[in-house]
Amino acid sequence: MSNGQQAVGWVIYPVGSKPRWGLAFFLGFQHFLTMFGATISIPLIVGGAMGFPTDQLAVLIAAVFLNSGITTWCQQLIGNKLPIVQGGSFSFLGPTFAIIGMVQAQGGNWQMCIQHVSGAILFASVFEIILGYSGLMGKVKKLIGPLSIGPTITMIGLALYGVGAPYMASNWTISFITLIALILYSQVFSRKSRVFLLFPVILAVATGWIASVIGTLAGWIPAGNAANLTEAFKNIAAAPWITFKPYIPFRWGFPTNTGILVAGSFGMLAAYLSSMVESIGDYHSCAKISEAPPPTERMISRGLGAEGVGCAIAGILQSGNGSTSYSENIGAIGLTRVAARRVVRAGAIIMIIIPFIGKLFAVFATLPQPVVGAMYVGLFGLIAAVGLNNLQYVNLNNARNLFILGLALFGGLSFPQAVGPIRDKFSSQLASGATFGTVLGLIVFTIFSTPMAVAAITGIVLDNLLPGATRDERGFTYWEREATEEAWQKAEAEWAKMKEGEERKLSGFEASQ
Repeated sequence: MSNGQQAVGWVIYPVGSKPRWGLAFFLGFQHFLTMFGATISIPLIVGGAMGFPTDQLAVLIAAVFLNSGITTWCQQLIGNKLPIVQGGSFSFLGPTFAIIGMVQAQGGNWQMCIQHVSGAILFASVFEIILGYSGLMGKVKKLIGPLSIGPTITMIGLALYGVGAPYMASNWTISFITLIALILYSQVFSRKSRVFLLFPVILAVATGWIASVIGTLAGWIPAGNAANLTEAFKNIAAAPWITFKPYIPFRWGFPTNTGILVAGSFGMLAAYLSSMVESIGDYHSCAKISEAPPPTERMISRGLGAEGVGCAIAGILQSGNGSTSYSENIGAIGLTRVAARRVVRAGAIIMIIIPFIGKLFAVFATLPQPVVGAMYVGLFGLIAAVGLNNLQYVNLNNARNLFILGLALFGGLSFPQAVGPIRDKFSSQLASGATFGTVLGLIVFTIFSTPMAVAAITGIVLDNLLPGATRDERGFTYWEREATEEAWQKAEAEWAKMKEGEERKLSGFEASQ
C-alpha cells in the first residue's frame, strides 16, 4: 500500500516505481494481450501475400512476438528507457509488398520472399541506427513544440479509425460486450476495486473472449463468423507443446538475388523514415501519459538508435516486419494507470518465453476480431485525447495557432487518402525494376501517405515559419523548461525514493487503494 504519497494526475505506478515482481508479471501479461490483436495481423497479412504454408505461418507469428520481446529489452537497455513496448509496424508493408512482387515476378516461392524481405529490413536498419545514435534525428527536437507534436500524437490515435468499428462489426454483440466491459472496468469499477483498477484491459479482453467461447459452444455464433472459435479450437489441438523454430536465426535461408536485395533495401528507407517520425510522437505520448517530463534530445536519439537495432534483430529472426514503438500499449498505460518500466520489462520476458510454448501461444491466437476492434476503440481513442492534451500549453485564442492545428489534423487525415494510390503505383514500378526515381518516389510518397508523418511535417514547418505567435504562445516555454536532463534527473530521484511495492494514492480511488 502507499505511504500517502499523492499523485498529481492518474498514474498509480510511475515510470521509475517498483511494483512487486509477481504483480509486475501480471501487469506485463496485460500488455501482451493489449498488443496481440494488432501484432498478429501483420504476419497474417505478410505471410498471406507470400503464400506461407499454415504450419510455417504459425512460426512467423511466434517470431514477431519473440522479436517484440527482445527489442523491448533493447529499448530498456540501450534506448530511451521509457515504458514503451516495441513491435511491428504497418509502415513496412508498402516496401514489403514491392519486394514480394519482385520475387514472385521472377518465379520465387514464399521462402525467397521472406529471405529478401528480411534481408532488406536487416540492411536498411543501418540507416536508422546511424541516424539515431549519431544524434542527427535528436536535433529535430529543437524544432518540435506542443503545436506540432499534439496533432502527431492525435493522428497516432486516429490512424486506425478505419479498423476499430469495422472489426467490431464482424460481431456487434461480442464487440459491445467487450467495449462496455472496458468502459465499466476502467472508469467505474476501478474506483471501488483494486483488481479493476490495475487490470481493466485483461478483464475486458477475458470478458469478450469468454462470451465468444460460450457463444461458439452453445451454437449461438454461426460458423464462419469472426467470433466463432471452432477453427481456433482445432488449431490449439494441433499445435505442439514445445517448439524452438521461432528462435532459429535465418531459419528460412539467406537472400540470393542481389538486385532485389539492394532495391528492396533502398525501398525500405521509406518505411524507416515514416517509422521514426511516428516513434518521436510515441515517445512524447508515452512520457505525457506516464506523467513524466517530455523526452530530451538524447532520449529521442537513443530511442531511435535502439529501434534500428531492433529492426536488425527482426531481420535476423526473419519476422517479416521491422520494429517500432507500439501505440496500443501507450493507451494501456492510461487505462491501467501503470507506467512502471518494470512492468514493460516483465511483459517483454513473457513475449520472449511464450513462443517456446506452442500450444499456449495457439490459445492466445484465438483472440476474436470483434474483441480486438473494441480494444482499438478504447485504446486509440485515449491516445488521440492525450495528443490533444498537449495543446493546453498552446494559446488557442491565437488564430495563427488554430490555423496550424487545423491544417495539421485535416492534412494528416486527408493527404494519405490521395497519396496512397500514388505510393502503390511506385511500389508496383519497384517490383518491375528499380531505378533511382522509383526508389525516391516510393520514399517520398510512403512518408506522405502516413497520417502521423503528414501531421508532424505540417506542424513543424508551419510552426517554425509562420509569424504571429511568441514562443510562449506556441507552448515552447513549457517544452524548454521540462524537456531537460535536469528535469529527468529530478524525476528519477523522486521515483528512486519509492519503496518496493509502493504506490501513489489517487484522489477518487481511495476505496480501491
